[in-house]
Amino acid sequence: MTESATHRTIHAVWRLESARIIGALARMLRDVGQAEELAQDALVAALEQWPAEGIPDNPAAWLMAASKHRALDLLRRRKLHTGKEEEIAHELDFRHQAAADDFAEAIDAAIDDDVGDDLLRLIFTACHPVLPAEARVALTLRMLGGLATDEIARSFLVPEATIAQRIVRAKRSLQAAQVPFEAPRAEQLAERLGSVLEVIYLIFNEGYSATAGDDWMRPALCDEALRLGRIVAELLPHEPEAHGLVALMEIQASRTAARANARGEPVLLLDQDRGRWDRLLIQRGLAALARAEQLGGARGPYALQAAIAACHGRATTADATDWTRIAALYDTLAEVLPSPIVELNRAVARSMAFGAAEGLAIVDVLRSEPRLASYHLLPAVRADLLAKVGRTNEAVEEFRHAASLTRNARERDLLLARASACADSAVAPPPSR
Repeated sequence: MTESATHRTIHAVWRLESARIIGALARMLRDVGQAEELAQDALVAALEQWPAEGIPDNPAAWLMAASKHRALDLLRRRKLHTGKEEEIAHELDFRHQAAADDFAEAIDAAIDDDVGDDLLRLIFTACHPVLPAEARVALTLRMLGGLATDEIARSFLVPEATIAQRIVRAKRSLQAAQVPFEAPRAEQLAERLGSVLEVIYLIFNEGYSATAGDDWMRPALCDEALRLGRIVAELLPHEPEAHGLVALMEIQASRTAARANARGEPVLLLDQDRGRWDRLLIQRGLAALARAEQLGGARGPYALQAAIAACHGRATTADATDWTRIAALYDTLAEVLPSPIVELNRAVARSMAFGAAEGLAIVDVLRSEPRLASYHLLPAVRADLLAKVGRTNEAVEEFRHAASLTRNARERDLLLARASACADSAVAPPPSR
């Protein structure tokens, strides 16, 4: 195997196993930052040794063992420094294995037990509310996704140094706040789970509709968010909103192949070739939604959004879409999760169900909402509705305004093309009789 092929294999194994390794080390060391650094050291060792020595029969076990030995060395240094064997035994959660000559056996037990619990602890730590959202996203992709700093930077179109700083500051903030490496207690679960799901959906949304740059989508981020969402749902099988989020992402991700044409240009929902939608992902999403509803979570924000996505997923053509049900679901979502973004989407749904004028009335109220002042989709939606009610010149201006606000090149081109089409229709002569 060539050196480049070996490196690809190493990174593939790392992507799959890094979270489990970091989680196990963090439980031993009670320090997420230190655990991540030791795991990275093991990755570097693999990159140096495997091209010359060959890939081990069990690469994941090799990385775990290499990380374990580094943790062992660190704990031995701590022991020599403090002279307190009992303190080390407590850090390792030895239980019945406190003797110094049992170090290796104890660490093996600490690593091999409770893998699921370790992942759960790591997820809740990386997504802790003490961190700002952008730091939670970066730390989650680094520790749970196994992404390198430069990969995260490319995904979000920011300098690598910016991502590196976010990760370093996040680790320091966790340490300064003395955030324990543990899953939250039952009374704290709802609040903390909300933070975890928010981070995963932020990652998914950035992949589904890229904020900036030349690409309309970044499917790799969608895939990563789906993987993380599935892990959370498996680790917390009785939490309906975890299943609701998975359902929402599965159904939305099913449209990926149809959301852009051969030139990479955006294709809007009603214009998509639904034969290109991934029916397996839709079925998986519908199953996850059913699970959320069975658990009593039908009115959860993610489950409601998944139910809306399911209406599109079940419709074999755009004309078959049940817009009346979608409008009703948005009415409920607006009660459960009131926000200007939800209200804007509700306006679209009601316009499709009951006419453009009704949607336009809602959108016109939102124009005074300061939180939407720079949100490009507000003028974009208003432009579409204005065009439908025959106010073409106003629609042209709104499409151009929306284009000036977006930072995504593909979306800007789409909005300008729609402005041009509106302008052409405004000056076109009436059809001959």
